[in-house]
Amino acid sequence: MSGALAEPLDVLLETAAGVSVELPAELTALYGGALALDRECVFANFVSSLDGVVAIPSLTQSSALIGDRSEADRFVMGILRACSEAVLIGSGTLRGSPTSLWTAERVYPPAAPWFAKLRERLAIAPSPLLALLTASGEVDVGHPALVEGALVLTTTSGASRLEGRLPGQSEVVVLDGDDEVDVRAAIDALHVRGYGRILSEAGPTVTGSLLGAGVLDELFLTLSPLVAGRAGERRPGFVDRRELLPEVRVAGRLTSVRRHGGHLFLRYRLE
Repeated sequence: MSGALAEPLDVLLETAAGVSVELPAELTALYGGALALDRECVFANFVSSLDGVVAIPSLTQSSALIGDRSEADRFVMGILRACSEAVLIGSGTLRGSPTSLWTAERVYPPAAPWFAKLRERLAIAPSPLLALLTASGEVDVGHPALVEGALVLTTTSGASRLEGRLPGQSEVVVLDGDDEVDVRAAIDALHVRGYGRILSEAGPTVTGSLLGAGVLDELFLTLSPLVAGRAGERRPGFVDRRELLPEVRVAGRLTSVRRHGGHLFLRYRLE
């Protein structure tokens, strides 16, 4: 297909376990083999600079810049979205991506027919549910993703702020918490509604909460060859505003390594 990756990802290590996802042959060839995921799991996807920066807050959609606009990175993101029944984001990610819809074909159009075939094989909806975490309810209710329809997971005060303002396709779910949404309750709410494979594309703050609550199972991390640097502006790594060590030990077990040009595609099982 025109515009697809010229070369597949090179597989350097593959020990990831789980239920085999029946990728169409075209996706299998470009990904460099099979993909396995537990039927019920939460997995995050980030692209990081060589020096550990995943976001530049002053720029919208800064991940594309950090990833050096890698076609392979967009392809992997597309596969992960195509396998997901729900995509979880926070309000910061919504603000930082004012036109995004968080669908597979949106991030990597050349593989759109193959992504659609994959979702048909998995017997899931044509697009993943967008699940939005917001404690305050201070979000752009005109955002295209909310117009298309999303599940807004919020607090009592957030629900009050959003009452009567959300587009009709979106739904509010009230969870415990005042300053922060209870992320464990949020994941439970999605699983109860039948969303088994949940991809987190939330930012570093929400990721810290997921790790702190022990509900993030896997991490897909693209290591870009670019160096971002840091000065006065906060440029976080993929965990922010949450201290883990020394009280909380979270360790990643490396289960997969792929390469495309100067980019490394790492996969960790979090324990």
